[in-house]
Amino acid sequence: MLFRQLEYLVALSRERHFARAADLCRVSQPALSEAIRKLEVELDVPLVRRGRTYEGLTPEGERIVVWAQRILADRDALKDEVDALRTGLGGRLRVGSVPTASGAVSLLTGPFCVAHPLVTVEISSDLQAGDILRRLRDFDLDAGLTYLHEELPDGFRTVPLYDERYVLLTTVTATAGATAGAGAGVDGSGQRPTATWEEAAHLPLCLLSRAMQGRRMVDGVFEEAGLRPEPRVETDSVGTLFAHVRTGRWASVVPHAWLHVFGVPPGMRALPLVEPARTVPVGLVTVAREPESVMARALTDLAQEVDVAGALERLPDTP
Repeated sequence: MLFRQLEYLVALSRERHFARAADLCRVSQPALSEAIRKLEVELDVPLVRRGRTYEGLTPEGERIVVWAQRILADRDALKDEVDALRTGLGGRLRVGSVPTASGAVSLLTGPFCVAHPLVTVEISSDLQAGDILRRLRDFDLDAGLTYLHEELPDGFRTVPLYDERYVLLTTVTATAGATAGAGAGVDGSGQRPTATWEEAAHLPLCLLSRAMQGRRMVDGVFEEAGLRPEPRVETDSVGTLFAHVRTGRWASVVPHAWLHVFGVPPGMRALPLVEPARTVPVGLVTVAREPESVMARALTDLAQEVDVAGALERLPDTP
């Protein structure tokens, strides 16, 4: 009964609405409310500020939620550990990723599913870096793919996977027109092998939204080169960037790793960006706790064996 009460309280803290929390837990709203009231009696503290509508948790409730998340995570980890000892690893692996790294997730989850056929995988691929760390702390995720360019707070473990680098994605005709007469050389076919950030800045750009860390990385390189381009289109989807470039009206700056997903569509080019050439480390992040989640440990072990960087480096920059 205690586990169920804690589950209801955690659901209420996430949904901030009794009816939605009840739906999430697949119980009636009166049943959820009564279970939380009983928990308040057992703990002898008020957990919920009640009025005509839900008004949030009390300070005591906020602290109890932290304990509840930890207790429920330990319960689930214990079940996973026992199941792994008995029949092999099973259950659900929950992975979060920043959008620019989500194209590389399959390089881990593919071999993971082969190694652990009883496991199902749930991927949240449009998260901001801060959301990944928060959800790891709240035990909503087992692992996350995010940037490692800054020192993470205490309580996390990391496995470096690859260095994100950038390409100018554009159409063949747009490339020829925009870079005609520019300083960089050409390859044996008469085409440009690279493009500069200055050249990219003078194209009609579509870029990721400014709130996204991937966009902030790109803006940082532009600023380093003394450039401040104004994109015509902004989006939170890398796939949308490819779709806009394909129309022939825009160009974009995208992570090279996304060529693993889309390749280089016919009529388009992906030119490595130079002057300056910059990379940003991307890695797997898990919570540092003992005992470690069996899911997190299994994925971490695999990440240390899989050559994600090598797989991405073998991708062509051009068709």
